[in-house]
Amino acid sequence: MKRRDFLKSVSGLAAGAALPAMPSVISTAYADARSETLLIVSEGGPNNLDIHGVGTNVPGYEVSWNCYDRLISHEMKSGPGGVPYYDRDKFKGELAEEFKIDDMSVTFKLRKNAKFHDGTPVTAKDVKWSLDRAVSVGGFPTFQMSAGSLTKPEQFVVIDDYTVRVDFLKKDKLTVPDLAVIVPCIVNSELVKKNASEKDPWGLEFTKQQTAGSGAYKVTKWTAGTEVIMERNDDWVCGPLPKIKRVIWRMVPQAGNRRALLERGDADISYELPNKDFQEMKANGKLNVVSLPFSNGIQYIGMNVTKPPFDNPKVRQAVAYALPYQKIIDAVMFGLANPMFGAAKDKPTEVAWPQPHKYNTDMDKAKALLAEAGYANGFETTISFDLNFAGVNEPLCVLVQESLAQIGIKTTINKVPGANWRTELNKKEMPLFTNVFSGWLDYPEYFFYWCYHGNNSVFNTMSYKSAEMDKLIDGARTAAAIGDKVTYDADVKGFVDLAFTDIPRIPLYQPFVNVAMQKNISGYQYWFHRRLDYRALAKG
Repeated sequence: MKRRDFLKSVSGLAAGAALPAMPSVISTAYADARSETLLIVSEGGPNNLDIHGVGTNVPGYEVSWNCYDRLISHEMKSGPGGVPYYDRDKFKGELAEEFKIDDMSVTFKLRKNAKFHDGTPVTAKDVKWSLDRAVSVGGFPTFQMSAGSLTKPEQFVVIDDYTVRVDFLKKDKLTVPDLAVIVPCIVNSELVKKNASEKDPWGLEFTKQQTAGSGAYKVTKWTAGTEVIMERNDDWVCGPLPKIKRVIWRMVPQAGNRRALLERGDADISYELPNKDFQEMKANGKLNVVSLPFSNGIQYIGMNVTKPPFDNPKVRQAVAYALPYQKIIDAVMFGLANPMFGAAKDKPTEVAWPQPHKYNTDMDKAKALLAEAGYANGFETTISFDLNFAGVNEPLCVLVQESLAQIGIKTTINKVPGANWRTELNKKEMPLFTNVFSGWLDYPEYFFYWCYHGNNSVFNTMSYKSAEMDKLIDGARTAAAIGDKVTYDADVKGFVDLAFTDIPRIPLYQPFVNVAMQKNISGYQYWFHRRLDYRALAKG
């Protein structure tokens, strides 16, 4: 991408004036507009503007977070290196100006001056309709709500125009935190219902293409795969008015072009570059580079346990011994990751997640296990990855391909377009794949509920089912709710041990969020969803 082409996206900021490729004099109006405009470049973009949509990808989360409000959000604290970091255990009102948690419910008083982007007041009926929608549309949104025992429309009770009560089905430590994630966003119910149909009662086709929220920003233009433009909602009342008036988010597939745009000052922020580039940019000091470990997250190799030969635990263990862990850390991650492998044999299991497993690269063990499983001559399979994150996934899969070949497993690499990745994962047909999962609620039982519980069909991408695993996860959740630490600790250790024995997914490392910014950008915050929060950002 040429500098001239990129800067065309900000033309019109200064009273519609055309922007020359290399202006010798920049007008005051343009300078002011540029200081209030954030230019973001990334590899991939959203495939859907609605978090409730079918197969909405991770970039879509960023749109939802900034364009919709939720009842509550998190307080911030100082994280690693002094970077502002969300506090998982402390909450504050967002659309709710106040809230009260009782024994079996939580009551929210809404801000009476909050309005949707079209000027319609936000009322309790919108909150109830939106929460009803989240627990009813199915797929990821409904499973996310169920993670906090939010499953029935009857739980959401309108008290008056500006008061809503959420009833608890049972004591669950995750219920209130689950109301602060991206999914329970509040939607303009009347607007969406006008654009719904009998076949699409929740208006998902309408909200796929445009935002219908009350958040700090609204999408004014979206060209899928190319560009998203968001404008500030100057009537936003759920926090301090953001200093950034306009966000231009461009999809620039080539990493070299993204880096060049940053280094020339033509882009403000990028968070999808090769780790080698991040390390080099840290060293040269011209940009600010933030690196923080994913909260409750790992990159893993997944195996579909319903597909031979991965239905055999010895085959899965053989793969775990054959992976080139350290090569991946060194050659793909350039050290910007926490290893999740090679724990000492006598190291006790911790009440924590993530934590390293005890597998390490051992080709002799891998070959022996493969022979015991009846595959002494190996087999053929495919390994799939999300092209939206090809910068990491592709070299990782090449290294895995080379390593598995040494024990007779011949793999063909399957590159899945990012817009289709979630859909393909949910089909549960890919035999071998790599992916990242980061639990939005930073508790071990939450991660395992999503990734290992037999009742979870969304992120249990391996189709793994174990009655013993389910019992341990459910037991930990119950123990956490009633404060039974002894049982909780035993159950957490139990499900971690079982996951590493059955090994349906093989943790590789805990990735880092790496964000490169111009020196004049301030206000970056780390959030559980790992995406940018424009509301706190500013340009000097």
